[in-house]
Order: sequence, then structure tokens, then C-alpha cells
Amino acid sequence: MSIVREVHCRRALEDIAAHGDNDVLPFDIDNRFFKDAIEEISLLLSNFVLGMERKQPKDAQKTLKGLDFYSERLLSPAGYSGFRVTTKIHPFWNAYLNALAIGLAEIHEPRRSSQAYSYRFAKDGDTLFDKTSSWRAFREATINDCNEHSPNGVVVQTDISSFYEHVYHHRLENFVADLVPSGSNLPKQIDGILRKLANGRSFGIPVGGQGARILAEILLASVDRSLDRNSIRWHRFVDDFVLIAENKRDAYRILGVLASALSNLGLSLNRSKTSILSTKHYSDYTNLQLHGAQGDEQRLREIDLHFDPYSDKPDEDYEQLKGTISQIDVSMIIGSEQRKAQPDRFVVSQVSRALRLLDPDQALATCMTLLSENNLHAFRASWSTIMRGVGAVRNDKSHHSTHERLDEHIDEVMDHSKHLLSIDTNALHFLRLLRFKQSGRRSKFLVDLYNSSKRITVRRACMDCWRRWKDREQFLEHRNNWNSLHVEEQRMFWLASKDFGDDGEHFRKQVGGTLEKNWALGFETRKFISFAKTYIEWARDVS
Repeated sequence: MSIVREVHCRRALEDIAAHGDNDVLPFDIDNRFFKDAIEEISLLLSNFVLGMERKQPKDAQKTLKGLDFYSERLLSPAGYSGFRVTTKIHPFWNAYLNALAIGLAEIHEPRRSSQAYSYRFAKDGDTLFDKTSSWRAFREATINDCNEHSPNGVVVQTDISSFYEHVYHHRLENFVADLVPSGSNLPKQIDGILRKLANGRSFGIPVGGQGARILAEILLASVDRSLDRNSIRWHRFVDDFVLIAENKRDAYRILGVLASALSNLGLSLNRSKTSILSTKHYSDYTNLQLHGAQGDEQRLREIDLHFDPYSDKPDEDYEQLKGTISQIDVSMIIGSEQRKAQPDRFVVSQVSRALRLLDPDQALATCMTLLSENNLHAFRASWSTIMRGVGAVRNDKSHHSTHERLDEHIDEVMDHSKHLLSIDTNALHFLRLLRFKQSGRRSKFLVDLYNSSKRITVRRACMDCWRRWKDREQFLEHRNNWNSLHVEEQRMFWLASKDFGDDGEHFRKQVGGTLEKNWALGFETRKFISFAKTYIEWARDVS
């Protein structure tokens, strides 16, 4: 029986359609495509996965080597001063990786230690992972452990240095092989797709996607087992470890056990983030982190700002959430964060998520504060949630009276925050704000960005703005350069072309006959409709 089945493929597609393909990047139009064409893509993906599973391991790896995987490495901020690379993957291959990982997660989850809190697989539900197993639950468990077992002990806090970047593919392949029946080619498939995404290198897993999260947990489970074998009290969330010891000597010993277990995987501890504290000091500090805020800030921290429009009573839920936010002085909270040397990212993010729930005048004032030059630089670690929050206000019809003034402040960002917009993912999130309205200033910014950027993903996002604006000049410009466009740009341009009347219709007739061949993924058969054909048909009608 195949490890990865149709149900895993469908769940991978449903998760991408609902939550996006990468949580570092903004929502992509391809996720809408998956939602609308889920039956066709699910059948195609299942057929490919089952066909791969029937191959011999070496043949599966050879097949993957012969396929052309589009992926792109994009620079993204990490905290206030650091950076990391996230990977944008072709939608079909991203779904393929996620489907394989979901099949593995179903096998792996019952074998995991209860001390690991990150990405606990949920067999059922609207999300892949258990929402109750969170970073907060992880921290609270460490406090409880300290208080119950070692009130006079010692706590070691540490994490892994550049974890995702240093994952060795062959080592991960071996751990996957331990999970599946002998002879399964699933380990070779995992190794093959990771090598493709790493441009032939034998290390590194892509940041931001669900598949990589599951694979990371499979790898780190071996470290968890090493800690258990040595009778160590520990808790882990992804690559963050908390170890609890009786005294400093024991703390040093168990830190050595962890370092040794990681070294077996080619990983090492982050020395700059390793600390040894008394349990009292640790508990006091962590309690302050979790519960130290007071008044409105504490209430804001505790609010779950997720709104489900498909609940049994969405209108009532929305009004209740809106009423709760209306009782909080958001401007006071932002003012408090402005005065900090390093603002609290979670608080700034919560404010950004709450923007659409404020009354129009308060929402506008808060957006203006967040988008101002000094504050946007100070809050740069929360760039993506600020842009999403402002975008939610700009997209909300109930805030229509504020949109003209909000657009003025969005435009000012192009001048005063060029240093922030030079980062790939920052530019992508900002472009989502520009789609709502065209102006000469925005048009020039887009043309300059498109011509200067080497990132296909950024160029696609520029093209998506022109699509939303129905910019005929840019349509004609890129129609004349059609053959020089990257395949991923061509898919976006094809989607846009239907909005340009006779020009678009003539263009589609001119190039439509070659698209299936030019956009082929390399495994197409006559038995199933291809990815390209499905996309072409979907793009005829989508609004």
C-alpha cells in the first residue's frame, strides 16, 4: 500500500488554498487557482505521486533529476537586524512536497515525544497542525516543570545555529527511511526534491512551507530520543530547547549531551543564544514574557484575532471581536512600543491584525502612525503583518472614507523607506498595497522595480498590480516581449490578458496553441489533464 495517498494530496492542496503556500510571503493568486480547480489538480497530483511510488528507488530519483523544478530564493528579514532566505516554489512542486510530508507526518506523529511542541500533526481539521500545541504552551510547560520538579535547579536555554540552512539531505533521507517500509522510494523522492530546491547542494530545506516543517521535526526527533535516553528533562519548540537540571554541573553535562546529539546531524548550538539560569530567574523572566503586560496590552496579547467567516455564527463572532477591540486603547499601546529600544514584535503584530476592527478614524490614525518613516523603521521586524493589516483596512468597504488619505501615506513609503523596500519579501508585501489604486507615482515605482529586480517572484507581483489596474500600456509592452518572459511571468500575463478586450483576445489566439507545450512540467500523459491545461482553462473565467 502506498504511504502517500489521494487523501494526503487533497489535504496538501486544501491547506495551500486556505492558508497559502509560504507563510513568509504574501498570498499568491495560484492559491486561488488551487481552490477553484482542486478536483483537477488533486487528480493530477495523486496520479503523479502514485506513479512515483510504484517506481524503484533509483528510478524515482532519476525521474526527479530529469524534471525542471522552478524555485527561487528570496531575501527576507529575520528580527530587527538579521536576514534569512525563503524559497518560492512552483505551486505544483510545492504541493507535491507537502503531500509527501503529510503522508510521513501521519506515520511519525504517534512516535513523537510529548516534550516536542512544534508542528504536532492534526489528522483531522481545517489546519495541518494542532493549534493548542503552540510556542506559548511550550513556554508554560517549562515553567510548570521548573516549579514542580526543580524549584532550586538550573535551566539551560539554547537553540540551533542556522538550523534550516544546515540540514543535511542524506541524513534526513535516512530518518525518513526508518519511518517507511523497506523498499519504499519515498526517501529518494524527498532527497531528490530537496536537492532540486537547493540547486544541487546536499544541504538546506526551504523556509516558510509546511512540508519543510514536517521534515524538520522528523530530523529533530532523533535529538529528542537522545535526550530521553539520557534521562534529561527537556522541552522543545522547533530548534529552541529548554533543559532543566539539578545544578550547574548537571546543566553543563546535559548541554554536552545535546551538543553531541546535534553534531551527529552536522548541526551545532548557537553559542550567542545559550544561557544558564536559575529556575527562579527563568520562571520570573518567562512569566514576565507571557503575562507581564498589564491592562490593554495584556488584553490585546490574549485576544485570538483569527476570524472564521465559515463558522456557525460569523456575524456574531465578528461583532464580538470588534467590540472587544473597541475597548482597547490601541494608540496608547503603539506609543508605548515607540519608546522602547526594541519594540515587542508580537504586540506590534497584534495591533496590525486588529486594524480592520477599529472604527475608520482610529484605523486611519493607527495606520498613519505605523507607516511613518521613523516608526516603520523601528517596527521593521513586523513589516509583513503591518502591510497585511494596512491592506485589510484598504480593502474594507466600511473604511472607504479613509482610503484616499491612506493611499497618500502608502505612497510616502516609496520615498522614505527605500532601504526597507530593497528586501525581496518586504517589496512583495508592499506591492499588495499598491494594487488597490493606480497613480503616476506608483506606476513609475513599479516600472523601476520590475526593470531592476532579478527576482521572478517580484516581477510577477509587479505584473499582478498591472493586471489589477488594467494597465493597457504595460500589457502592450509585455505582449511585445512575450517570448523573453519567464514561464512564471507568462502565466501571470496570460491571466491578465483577458481584461484587455480585443487586444487580449487576439493575443490569446496568437500564443494559446503553444502554452501547454511551453508550460509542461515534464511528466504529462494523455490520460490526465495537465497542470498547464487546467490553468489555461481556469484563467479564462476567473475574475
